[in-house]
Amino acid sequence: MNPQALDALRDIHLPPEPAWWAMPEVWVLASVVIAVAAWLLFRRVRYRRLRHALRALSVLEAAHARDNDAVHLARGLSQLLRRYAAGCFPQAGVEGLTGSAWLAFLDAHGGGNTFTAGAGTVLESLPYRASGSADTRALVEAVRQWLRENPR
Repeated sequence: MNPQALDALRDIHLPPEPAWWAMPEVWVLASVVIAVAAWLLFRRVRYRRLRHALRALSVLEAAHARDNDAVHLARGLSQLLRRYAAGCFPQAGVEGLTGSAWLAFLDAHGGGNTFTAGAGTVLESLPYRASGSADTRALVEAVRQWLRENPR
């Protein structure tokens, strides 16, 4: 061996470490974070109308607990259901439905038989009376259940 040849040898130089953004793990993590954020945003937007309706229902419940006026509660629930249904089912022509057709619509879209044969039947006439009574607890629960069945 030639001693001068050994002096000419150099250490092996490795390439520099790749930048943090060039690693596949970073892109996988970023994709997961973006997907979760998009899902949360979609869910928040989708359930916004439901949150507002449930909040309005709570306000009506509080007013009924304070005043104990079943007619006022029925009027408020009827208006709340109409606004919510008009937003959820714009093609159905909810604004023009009255009486038993309105109650049948509510039952067809998640009410079961609650509005045509249960506690919700009072919504056909009670909001238009001067005074009256009803099972308000069951009525409020029927409206709450209907709202939750239609979270659009």
